[in-house]
Amino acid sequence: MASHRRPKQPSRTRVTVLTTAAAAAVVLSSQAANAAPSEKPNKDEVKAKVDALYEQAEQATEKLDGAQEKQEKLQKEISTIQDNVARGQEELNKLRDGLGTMASAQYRTGGIDPSIQLFLSSDPDDYLDKASTMDQLSAQQVEALTKIQGKQRELAQERAEASSKLKDLSATRTELKKKKDEVKAKLASAQKLLNTLTAAEKAALDQEQAQAANRSSSRVNLGSTGSASGRAASAFAAAQSVIGSPYVYGASGPSSFDCSGLTSWAYAQAGVSIPRTSEAQANAGTRIYSQSDLKVGDLVIFYGDFHHVGLYAGNGQVLHAPHTGAVVRYEAIGNMTFEFGVRI
Repeated sequence: MASHRRPKQPSRTRVTVLTTAAAAAVVLSSQAANAAPSEKPNKDEVKAKVDALYEQAEQATEKLDGAQEKQEKLQKEISTIQDNVARGQEELNKLRDGLGTMASAQYRTGGIDPSIQLFLSSDPDDYLDKASTMDQLSAQQVEALTKIQGKQRELAQERAEASSKLKDLSATRTELKKKKDEVKAKLASAQKLLNTLTAAEKAALDQEQAQAANRSSSRVNLGSTGSASGRAASAFAAAQSVIGSPYVYGASGPSSFDCSGLTSWAYAQAGVSIPRTSEAQANAGTRIYSQSDLKVGDLVIFYGDFHHVGLYAGNGQVLHAPHTGAVVRYEAIGNMTFEFGVRI
């Protein structure tokens, strides 16, 4: 006969746990449904964050420019040293060939003596240190050996220098990649923020920037610009000729620029060579600490770490390459943290 047992009832503890969990789920669902959606940052907040990221990117860009400049310098130095080593080795080989010719001539005349080992040795230093051997050499042979010794020492020093610079170059390339990645990351973050704006908000930001640039341009054209020396005036004129060119990190003209790329390019057009980075440009001439003493064409250094530079345009304005997304333009000095001017 079949058994008709009652189903086992869940324990009181289990019922309590299940009931509590269900209640919690209902509360959480209710909270999620009633919670206000996270507020989207407005246009001005996005602009402030983007500007901060652009400034950080520019700091990294100046370090990038410095590493790039160092890499190029090291590559040239290494190439020169390697050329010198190659020429030095050819000269050493000729000296050894000449010494071998002397030894052969001595052998043919029957005058061979133990010094023949010295003539053909790959390490004449060991023999020259022995006075007894020196006594067996002619003045011509001593002169040849002395030249060989000198050339060997010179080549050893140059090879050691090349090796050291190659290690430095490898470290510089690593630093260069790091700085490039840092700049790219900052710019990507800025672009991500800009992508949160609507088309109308983006257009409004662009219009604000254009209006600010126009106001600065008007102040330059209408205000007193102050006198400028011939080369500074030429450098400023060169920079004016590329107004509207885009900012591109690491660029130094003629169609795109970063901040120090613009100033170094402008002065190059005036026949003056100045350092590539803003930090180095800060030490390239006489410092001018009062804005009222600035003249058109003077470099203007901004921020405590000197990571931004422009050209003084007169009437409290600077002509510069601001940041990614902007173009070469005029701007009020007061919009940035002024440190000092530099008169080249």
